[in-house]
Amino acid sequence: MNLFEAQSGEFKGRHIGPTEADSTHMLRTIGENSLEDLVGKTVPAAIRMQHELNLPNAMSEYEYLQHIKEVSLKNKTFKNYIGQGYYDNITPSVILRNIFENPGWYTQYTPYQAEIAQGRLESLLNFQTMVSDLTALPIANASLLDEATAAAEAMTMFFNALNKDHDHISRPKFFVDNDTFPQTKDVIITRAVPVGIEVVFGDYKQAQFDETYFGALVQYPNDKGSVEDYRSFIDNAHKVGAYVVMTTDLLALTLLTPPGELGADAACGVAQRFGVPLGFGGPHAAFFAVKDEFKRSIPGRIIGVSIDAQGNRALRMALQTREQHIKREKATSNICTAQALLANMAAMYAVYHGPDGLKNIAQRVALLTQTLANELQEEGYELVSEYFFDTITIRTSDAKSLIAKAAERQINFRFIDNNHIGISLDETTTPNDLLDILLVLDKENENDVAAFSINHEDVLSAIPSALTRTSDFLTHPVFNAHHSETQMMRYIKMLENKDLSLNTSMISLGSCTMKLNAASEMIPLSWSHWAKMHPFAPADQTKGYQQIVDELSAYLCEITAFDACSLQPNSGAQGEYAGLLTIREYHESRGEGHRDVMLIPISAHGTNPASAVMAGMKVVVVKALENGYIDVADLKAKAEQHAANLSGIMITYPSTYGVYEETVKEITDIVHQHGGQVYMDGANMNAQVGLTAPGLIGADVCHLNLHKTFAIPHGGGGPGMGPICVKKHLAKFLPGHVEDTQNTVGEWNGTEKHAVSAAPFGSASILLISYAYIRMLGANGLKAATEYAILNANYMRARLEKHYDILYTNHNGQCAHEFIVDLRPFKKSAEIEAEDIAKRLIDFGFHAPTMSFPVPGTIMIEPTESEDKAELDRFCDALIAIREEIKAIEEGTADKKENALKNAPHTQFAVISSEWSKPYSREAAAFPLPYVKENKFWPSVARVNNTFGDRNLICTCEPIESYMEEQV
Repeated sequence: MNLFEAQSGEFKGRHIGPTEADSTHMLRTIGENSLEDLVGKTVPAAIRMQHELNLPNAMSEYEYLQHIKEVSLKNKTFKNYIGQGYYDNITPSVILRNIFENPGWYTQYTPYQAEIAQGRLESLLNFQTMVSDLTALPIANASLLDEATAAAEAMTMFFNALNKDHDHISRPKFFVDNDTFPQTKDVIITRAVPVGIEVVFGDYKQAQFDETYFGALVQYPNDKGSVEDYRSFIDNAHKVGAYVVMTTDLLALTLLTPPGELGADAACGVAQRFGVPLGFGGPHAAFFAVKDEFKRSIPGRIIGVSIDAQGNRALRMALQTREQHIKREKATSNICTAQALLANMAAMYAVYHGPDGLKNIAQRVALLTQTLANELQEEGYELVSEYFFDTITIRTSDAKSLIAKAAERQINFRFIDNNHIGISLDETTTPNDLLDILLVLDKENENDVAAFSINHEDVLSAIPSALTRTSDFLTHPVFNAHHSETQMMRYIKMLENKDLSLNTSMISLGSCTMKLNAASEMIPLSWSHWAKMHPFAPADQTKGYQQIVDELSAYLCEITAFDACSLQPNSGAQGEYAGLLTIREYHESRGEGHRDVMLIPISAHGTNPASAVMAGMKVVVVKALENGYIDVADLKAKAEQHAANLSGIMITYPSTYGVYEETVKEITDIVHQHGGQVYMDGANMNAQVGLTAPGLIGADVCHLNLHKTFAIPHGGGGPGMGPICVKKHLAKFLPGHVEDTQNTVGEWNGTEKHAVSAAPFGSASILLISYAYIRMLGANGLKAATEYAILNANYMRARLEKHYDILYTNHNGQCAHEFIVDLRPFKKSAEIEAEDIAKRLIDFGFHAPTMSFPVPGTIMIEPTESEDKAELDRFCDALIAIREEIKAIEEGTADKKENALKNAPHTQFAVISSEWSKPYSREAAAFPLPYVKENKFWPSVARVNNTFGDRNLICTCEPIESYMEEQV
């Protein structure tokens, strides 16, 4: 290799952890001579790819950053007044640098291990408090994906509440006001049809309710910007027992009477304008708040207050028994990924500005909008609405020419129809911007619009007195104590220090693929030409994004051996749902809409059966054999039994048990022979890329977790992206979008196809991360990443199998990219549970692997290719040391009740306390191996009491100040 080739391929060496010398040693431990031999004994020959991926040559990091800068400049950053739920804003620099650009925040995992996640849990609790206060509803979750899907979740929640028997739907109707954002209506239709909901569109003023309605939705302010009083409408819905959700705007609610005070049962929307960049549609954190009666059916995650083993306040994810992981096909939602990173940004925006700061921002926006409205009315324009917050809609006879005239001045208005345009102002709007707008809309075309003055003492007459907010909000000390940058920086750092992230140590969660999120992949996301793009901007302004969309789609099709791709689903579970809808619609197009039975292996992730039910399918469970493989005999029998109605099968490959099943082609053939389609869950795609592919295995559709295999960071529980790739016969059934201005989703899509997400390309800005990952690794690097993921997993397996029982390997004794360690014997021998080992790992400085999935009482370990041998050894050493501690209990030299595992994790406070009555030393508690002393990570709380938190549910900042410095 010459020096120039070496430079181009440098990222491979930066991304993959083991060196050549490490690899030789690791292979010797496994008992293999070469990486090729190991892969040959791991991946069945029948499914091996016989050609190299046809992808561009690898770029160096320097070359890539130059390239992506050039592509970004193909986007035109016009001044956007399009609105429609997406607004430019100012991300405070202290938040941009310390959260958005900080791996201590963006590489965290979902906070299932609460003891090492207290920082982001507190921030998410702040988010919930912010939402609850602003909406005046008592229960809020820790964010959803976007406004449109949040609205659909509200519809589904109401539907399930009043239609317990889905075989006999007594209340099928859901009313949606005409003046709701088009993309929200689009997604609602998508969600409604499969489960038998009848959506009724109309004017809320004319709505007539009866007992066939289960719910209704209105927007506040509405699609045209109008502020409407919905009190009587809500009362009428309640009279027949129906529920009402209001989609709304958090900034507007600092000035408007909140939904809870108007009588709404739920409120939702998106917190994007609280400091989160536009990013061509995402990622943004949706909010969702409900009355208390819905606390056990609200979708998504709830952060709750509990106590730890020492009685101290501790936070955790509450009421997890509601979630799809436990309820499976009985779950009311399939949500797995939230938008935690973006929720944290929005929460910090509220913390930084406080209630007065937020209200000042809102008043500035409202006053500018009111001033613009007055000037336009003097100019002779007629407004559609008497009352408004930040958006006005004007009547005109030449909308298209005004849009074109605005574009000449690098301004985007919203084109509604030939007779109406919309103008939405935001936090970034200035008086000079108003002058530019007026110049465009000057009817005399004399370009001599007189200067105007804004009187900051003016009464906001555009906000009706009957809907002016009088209640307080954000009164908790956390929103009133951190308004200087020094205070804010230290608060963010204090929370960060409580959390274990990838910049601390390996996070070896099986099925979650917590690999390196390289800085060069992340840096461009902050650049204005990517961050400031509106998702509904005209296509001629978004050519940079179009190039990324087109090229990334082609790369993903090449990697999966499929023919078409949709990048719209903005989470893995959304990808599952979108993939199942393509299968459903394919069958319907062939006159076989009765095919509604979906076969799902018992080992499948909980989102699989939940997604199938949401897509209107019936779940039939397929058994597994003792070795973890799908029971082919049981599959065949059930495929034959349901042949007339078989829709398909959902499989994960390699299997959820961490093995490449040699029977996989037989499985896909059986399903096809009986008229079904094969859906592949892409959770384990990191063990396929470059070696095999879903299309080669026999799948018809596969979703890809870009936040796993393709390097998008987990962000403390989100964002994620779950695009789907499909075979050609399914391509025309991919999602469409009502606002598809880009025309880049493929020749098969028509506007009649409905959306699964609010924006045409989901959380578009983070597609750049996966694009970078592919461009900097190239075909050889991608294949090597898969090979080293297999090497790292088998090395750990080889080290640990001398001390633990390893479940499920193939006939050569190898695992795939992950493996399962059986901890069940220790319950009998030492009264030690899997949870005890998970918590003890914290004392060694590690996040626990995936617990009790897919097998209760086990842990599933996935090291990924990014971890080096030294880190793998540290983790193995920790588990081996824990095994010795268990042995001491088994042999009676350590107490069964009072031991280091049962008391784990050990906090700094407990270890330095003057009282220490444990039968083991402080050193054994806190520094169980020498390496821990070099880089000790202290959990901020002891083991959290989950039961207490559910029995005493508190999910907003409680009215105590003992843990928070009071504002002086």
